[in-house]
Amino acid sequence: MNGTTDTVSKERPIRVLSGWIMLVVDLALFAAAIWLTVTLIQETKSQHIHPAWWQVVTRVGLFIIAGLVMSGFFTLQPNEARVLILFGAYKGTVRDSGFHWANPFYSKGSVLAVVPSRGKVYQMHKISLRARNFNSEKLKVNDKRGNPIEIAAVIVWRVADTAQATFDVDDYENYVRVQSESAIRHMASAYAYDQGEENELTLRSSVDEVSASLRTELQARLHKAGVEVDEARLTHLAYAPEIAQAMLRRQQAEAIIAARQKIVHGAVSMVHMALKELAEQGVVTLDEERKAAMVSNLMVVLCGEAEVQPVVNTGTLYA
Repeated sequence: MNGTTDTVSKERPIRVLSGWIMLVVDLALFAAAIWLTVTLIQETKSQHIHPAWWQVVTRVGLFIIAGLVMSGFFTLQPNEARVLILFGAYKGTVRDSGFHWANPFYSKGSVLAVVPSRGKVYQMHKISLRARNFNSEKLKVNDKRGNPIEIAAVIVWRVADTAQATFDVDDYENYVRVQSESAIRHMASAYAYDQGEENELTLRSSVDEVSASLRTELQARLHKAGVEVDEARLTHLAYAPEIAQAMLRRQQAEAIIAARQKIVHGAVSMVHMALKELAEQGVVTLDEERKAAMVSNLMVVLCGEAEVQPVVNTGTLYA
């Protein structure tokens, strides 16, 4: 039985030298190499002799050392970091902004492509630590009840661990994109669009709870890439076009039914109050048949959509 073990990288800080100090050293090396070379040329011309091999090697060596020192300079802006790799071994991460110098043999990254207009394009081990936005495309998903919906979200994320982002995933930006879309699809299928059961969370009415659930799932998925999710919010939510009109009519019908229920409930309460007040005040004594007629008339007046034209009875109530 073969098993695999995932190795989780861990970022560790490393101290590097100030670039300004090493710039002075590098200029001094170039100046010494030039001065020694000029001096050697003058001596050989004046004495008509050939220079010794060690003299030539010394001066060439100084130029090579000065060139190597020059290749170790790099700068970092605020909220930037650089991962230092020496012959395939991770040595540490620099997070301090400014002008720095490090071992010139630290890797600059692997070649991603060769573009004729730009030459070789390197995957530099310089990583931005700034907050970034990922706006997903409109995804077509089935909700908890199988209704096709369109959903999109915006995710605010940043790199928290540069070692994990560099070594534990192939391309952390693409990893964020793919995993975010997968998390949005999974989250949308776990909730109904609207009109859920009693106390049920829905995509349309429970925005804060749904956003918190999406952020939690994203953080669990992106932790492997050393990414921290700051915020996740839905930016688009709608029924798919093929059922949008039918769902709109259903919503309108449900709204009408809900309004009618409130009207009827209010009308019954008002009729009950009217009969109770008439009986308690002794204004008039009605038998059951007259009460039924009064209830019918009041319900028509209170529940009707159009205004009711009253008819004044000038005769006896029992005629």
